[in-house]
Amino acid sequence: MAEVKKPVQFTETILRDAHQSVIATRMSTEQMLPIIDKMDKVGYRSVECWGGATFDACLRFLKEDPWERLRKLRAGFKNTKLQMLFRGQNILGYSHYSDDVVEYFVQKSISNGMDVIRIFDCLNDLRNLQTAVDATNKFKVQEGHGEAQVALCYTLGDAYTMDYWRNIARQIEEMGADSICIKDMAGLLVPYEAEKLVKALKEGTKLPIQLHTHYTSGVAAMTYLKAVEAGCDVIDTAMSPLSMGTSQPATEVMAKTFEGTPYDPGYDQNLLAEIADYFKPMREEWIKSGRYSTKVMGVNINTLRYQVPGGMLSNLVSQLAEMHQEDKFDAVLEEVPRVRKDFGEPPLVTPSSQIVGTQAVLNVVLGERYKQFTKESRDLLAGKYGQTVKPMNPEVQKKALGDVKPITHRPADDLPPSLDKFNEECKQYKRQDEDVLSYALFPKVATEFFEYRESQENGVDNTIADKADKVYPV
Repeated sequence: MAEVKKPVQFTETILRDAHQSVIATRMSTEQMLPIIDKMDKVGYRSVECWGGATFDACLRFLKEDPWERLRKLRAGFKNTKLQMLFRGQNILGYSHYSDDVVEYFVQKSISNGMDVIRIFDCLNDLRNLQTAVDATNKFKVQEGHGEAQVALCYTLGDAYTMDYWRNIARQIEEMGADSICIKDMAGLLVPYEAEKLVKALKEGTKLPIQLHTHYTSGVAAMTYLKAVEAGCDVIDTAMSPLSMGTSQPATEVMAKTFEGTPYDPGYDQNLLAEIADYFKPMREEWIKSGRYSTKVMGVNINTLRYQVPGGMLSNLVSQLAEMHQEDKFDAVLEEVPRVRKDFGEPPLVTPSSQIVGTQAVLNVVLGERYKQFTKESRDLLAGKYGQTVKPMNPEVQKKALGDVKPITHRPADDLPPSLDKFNEECKQYKRQDEDVLSYALFPKVATEFFEYRESQENGVDNTIADKADKVYPV
């Protein structure tokens, strides 16, 4: 009997997560545009090219309008879906926004050409995803395209049983999502666990399952192989010049792996080679300039030893170096799982990874556990980020909050509508509807970008103008 063909689909990440992971999101729109025509012919499920840190980096470092990038990419990709990463109620920022801002951001993303909106929450609290999912479904009907994909942050711990994943998959289908992504930001998912996990999710839901991981711990390609054999529908890969290390497995290698099997995606290796050749000189330039560091190229086995994402490990190193306490590194790594347990065992992903890591550093450096709390630790313990899978340590909560009662409702329920306020605050700079969203997410950075945009058009350098007296030095 002939084998049933079940080609695995690929999401290409070189225009977003790959360069975010290895060169701090510094690829410019102009560097992307010349190769889009060829990328559009591959037959990808989607190309991830927006969201995540790209929005902030466009405004802050590249002096580009992220909305303009989206429109140019949409014009170039005629046959391929565009995909973005969206932090639920945080959108692309680091704190919760009111529902009207979340909804407007989704509306503008879809109307400017975005298709797949991958939505995640750092605590896997589905209440923090509902507004974005509902908005995507609403504007999908209006615009005729759009897809809500809920991403589950993969993590390890007592709470994260196969029953947990199976049940949450069912809830995600019930909340109206179109597909589910396993988001393994730390590279913790090992091959045989991936097989079990995909099977468990498939028992819980009929939705397509996608897998996203990083090569940090050295197992990602094997993890994809086992996941696809277990029924995973889509995998995230990066073209070889920006693959592996802290990025994703290489697109060409994974396509070759499945060639001649029931999972063969049918991609043209010659076409992929031409696309890789386009990015190779950029890679060489970035290595020469030091932007692409050897530190992110290899395998960091400590990721599996300590179950801590690579980016979090480097943050801990730099925090301790600033305090001249590098010798405390091992003690901090041992403290991380203890703090995480006290904080309800959240997945370690932005911003929970930074909150847990910084608190672990304080606990060790000050020589006393919870002598001092950061504002973010207090907010997490107070329920302001959402609900953790396990209960928090009540003694630690009491020490942090005193008599203040932690909230149990959805944090955004406390936020009044704020879109009008943001519109009012940035009206002098506003050229397009979307500017208010750039401002809402990054007020200071967006304002600097708007001033830069103005100076480019007027030939006036706003950084040396005397704004109080409206005088410009000649």
